[in-house]
Amino acid sequence: MHHLLSLIALLGLFAFPLSAYAQELTLKRVMLSSGGLGYFEYEATVDGDATLKLTVSLEQVDDVLKSLVVYDDKGGVGGLSLPGREPLAQAFKDLPFDQDSLASPADLLATLKGAQVTVGGARAITGRIVSVQEETVTLNDGKATTKRTRVTLLTDRGLQQFILEDAENLQFADAALREKVGNALLAIQTNRAKDARTLELSARGQGQRTVRVAYIVEVPVWKASYRLTLPADPAAARSGLQGWATVENLSGQDWKDVDLTLVSGRPVAFRQALYEAYYVKRPEVPIEVAGRLMPGVDRGGVDAQDRMKAAPPPPPPAPATVPQPYRPQQERGVAAEAMAPPPKGAAAADQFEATDAATQVVFRFPRPVSVANGRTLSIPIIDRQMPVQRLALYQAETAPRNPLAAIRITNDGDSGLPAGLITLYERDKAGYVAYVGDARLSGFPVGETRLLAYALDEKIVIERDAAQTDRIATGTIAQGALKLSRVVRQTMTYRVKGPAKEPRQLVIVQRRLPGWTLVKPEPKGVELSEGNYRITFQLPGGDQTQTFEVVQEQTQQQELRLVDGSADQIRVYAQAREFDAKTREALTRILQLQAAVSDAQRKVTQADGERQQIVQEQARLRDNLARVPANSDLQRRYLATLDKQETDLEAIAKRRIDAEKSVELAREALRTYVAQLG
Repeated sequence: MHHLLSLIALLGLFAFPLSAYAQELTLKRVMLSSGGLGYFEYEATVDGDATLKLTVSLEQVDDVLKSLVVYDDKGGVGGLSLPGREPLAQAFKDLPFDQDSLASPADLLATLKGAQVTVGGARAITGRIVSVQEETVTLNDGKATTKRTRVTLLTDRGLQQFILEDAENLQFADAALREKVGNALLAIQTNRAKDARTLELSARGQGQRTVRVAYIVEVPVWKASYRLTLPADPAAARSGLQGWATVENLSGQDWKDVDLTLVSGRPVAFRQALYEAYYVKRPEVPIEVAGRLMPGVDRGGVDAQDRMKAAPPPPPPAPATVPQPYRPQQERGVAAEAMAPPPKGAAAADQFEATDAATQVVFRFPRPVSVANGRTLSIPIIDRQMPVQRLALYQAETAPRNPLAAIRITNDGDSGLPAGLITLYERDKAGYVAYVGDARLSGFPVGETRLLAYALDEKIVIERDAAQTDRIATGTIAQGALKLSRVVRQTMTYRVKGPAKEPRQLVIVQRRLPGWTLVKPEPKGVELSEGNYRITFQLPGGDQTQTFEVVQEQTQQQELRLVDGSADQIRVYAQAREFDAKTREALTRILQLQAAVSDAQRKVTQADGERQQIVQEQARLRDNLARVPANSDLQRRYLATLDKQETDLEAIAKRRIDAEKSVELAREALRTYVAQLG
């Protein structure tokens, strides 16, 4: 069977013409971005027209189709081809057999019933396949059995059979069928790697030249980490900073002597499924068949000439756009300059060369780098001295009683630094180094300063108290209202007990109240960061407690309508020494007029109370009248009382009318006085 399978494969290969020789590309440059993207650049030396082969993983095909760029200064791009997303399914789509039929010669022959074959060997047969049957036979010892395949052919001499396993060779008579079998076998062979696709890129040009091919795909984010060693002298102004980059090669291929560049930035990046097949759904139009006629309803009309006069003329046709021919040289001039690999050269040390670009920081390693697929590499990117100042940083939400040991570091270099963790060491006077803590470094552009906290400073104890006061600042009367300004002051008092034997610089982080003004200490020299003040105080050293105040103020505007205002409020403002004498006198007069309104209103209320009392008494008398005998003394007494009460009600009603008039006169006097105030 092994010989037969080899024969079928050879028949397919001879019938199927191999594709033109494809030249492999060599990886030369890798650029990794902290945004999770990788730029891979390949080179190949070609002569004349050439086909370049590039194998990428299936998940990278979309990104490659989106970003593939070719730099060929003496030629042009002929095109790119690659297998479909489901190449095996497409290869077997129009074949008379499926992939399972190639599992064995018997399965293939059973699928191709009717095909004409020629069987070679001691007993040569030519005919069409009728049946393929598996049978079990007993060996000579009578104990063991084996399986074999009996094939029946229709020949010129009738039905003839042969044992497939005994045939020396078998060939399909139809050349087209042989080609199809060969194509299918080649498709299986070329698609053994299910998750990889081989792209073939055509380069068109003359003469020998170097062609560069690059693309951008998703890669693991490279990480930066730092080591900062503090000197033994706390007053030292500079410290040594080392920066390292951790890189993973999960690209599916080895990086051998590549130019490695690391980029720290946040580019805008998108994904698009270009390797998927999309179809546009079209509306379905029904077949037109003769049906019942249904004339429309006539709704009148207008003269065609009149309608043309009323309608605007149609717009002139747009000029036809003539597509311009594609000229690769138009793009290569700028793109090649921007994406060309840096010149190779030896550096003084194996450290990245850092440069600032418009939106990112670029680190270039001075020598070629080799990283096997699946391995991790950690390499230095920076090693230099930087300005560092030790201090104590108080953040109440982090540690309410003690500040944090921190440093103020300034980037005075030539390039920014990406975000990462910093491991801090401290060197003592004897030269020994000890670990003191970790800190987090955000993106660090040139010229900026960062405060990095790395441990708790228990030598300093801080207590704090908050207080708020409210006072009247100014007040004026205008348009019938008292318009006043109030100053609200919030004071945070810090009581700090410093170290006994060493001075400290203390930076207190105080929340900035939106819309408030810092009045103490002076805003000069105070930093503002992410909605917080950073206020610096000096601790001279010595076991003593110092008090610091941070005061913020806000001026609030209020308005009180004097006609309807509360007498209690107006009384308070009439006594406020923050107002001038004229304003206080006006408020006092308003209080007097409000008192007159209240007195008149009190009389109205009194009249209403007396009337209500009499009405309730009359209801009781009328209820009693219904129960006493007619013409009795008690009846006459009740009637006399009711008569007197009616007289009293009339008098009360008159007093109430007079009281209401008094109320209205008092209110009018109040309104008139307030209106003339301004």
